[in-house]
Amino acid sequence: MRVLFFAALLVIASTPAPAIAAAPMTYASFRVVRATPGTPGAPQIALPRGYTRVAGSQHQVASRAEFYAFVKGPRSARVKVSVRWPGVPVAAVVAGNRRLAVAVDPDDPWRITFTLAVTASSAGAAQATLQVFSHPSGKTASGVYWRIEHNDPDRAAGYWARVKWPAAEVKAATNFMVAAEAILQDSGLAAAARRRGHFFALMGFETNNLLHPDNPPHWHLSYYPGRTFGAPKAHVPHLLLDEQGRITQNGMDIQGQGRSTFATGAPARIHDAAGDLVVTLTIRPGGGLDIQAPGGPRYSIVADDDRFDRAVRVYRDGRAWRWIAHHDAARLGGLVTTVLGATSPVTVYRYDRLTGIIESVQHNSPA
Repeated sequence: MRVLFFAALLVIASTPAPAIAAAPMTYASFRVVRATPGTPGAPQIALPRGYTRVAGSQHQVASRAEFYAFVKGPRSARVKVSVRWPGVPVAAVVAGNRRLAVAVDPDDPWRITFTLAVTASSAGAAQATLQVFSHPSGKTASGVYWRIEHNDPDRAAGYWARVKWPAAEVKAATNFMVAAEAILQDSGLAAAARRRGHFFALMGFETNNLLHPDNPPHWHLSYYPGRTFGAPKAHVPHLLLDEQGRITQNGMDIQGQGRSTFATGAPARIHDAAGDLVVTLTIRPGGGLDIQAPGGPRYSIVADDDRFDRAVRVYRDGRAWRWIAHHDAARLGGLVTTVLGATSPVTVYRYDRLTGIIESVQHNSPA
């Protein structure tokens, strides 16, 4: 009996303990915004034990205006980060769509600390920090999801820091989107999409996010036959822009079918998931765009001297309908759109210049 007892003890002692699963890795990102743009550089960053910076040049990026970094470690909503940047005053630290509370070290004016939530499932899931976007319409249930990218040459990174700044293309993309939004509403396309639980998406391009290489310059007038961006058979046109803001080509992705390319004059037909025609986009000579729903009027977006960065005109079945322009003061946080011919022709958006979050909207009607 004693032998059996000791044998049992030996078995228990030799049985390995069950493995303890490692805590899942989570991620976060933050932007350190300089008080004054200057030569790109990187600060010193100190993280608590167990947390590290994500490797790779796309995860640690310097521009004239800021430096952004991705970090990883155990999930926590309160990770204390220390940043020291000798000789470079810091204006703010941004994570997600928020400015973080920052404390200055009383013994070292070049050192700041802040608390970071490390909770994202991947580095890609934490890239909202880099997206300085405003959403005049941010809900897909409205029938039109519309975001405006506030591009700033001092934030340019990667490809966009090495090439000529696309000033005209940035302006043209927004002019086209303002025009397209007015057309979607007037034509009934937005209302029809809303009734069906579908939506159109208007988007431009971004110039500072190395996790999303977004070139050459373009804008989107996409259709999603469902409530989410994962809707099957989504049609996503990439309307490429040249240095005058003219559309030169439409590379249209259809979920599950790849990309088709449409040149000037070639109709790009957008269908729903059942294959029924929703709208047709056709690039015009001169770089404009025709938008036409089945049985509806043809809307033509054109520009004087084919300069779509300055202003655009919209014709409905050949008759003058709207004149559109905008001014985006990205370094101040103000966007003004003008749609002459509309009931409220001028709309003023005030937004946080570092996050894009809209703080107020004012519609001005004729006196």
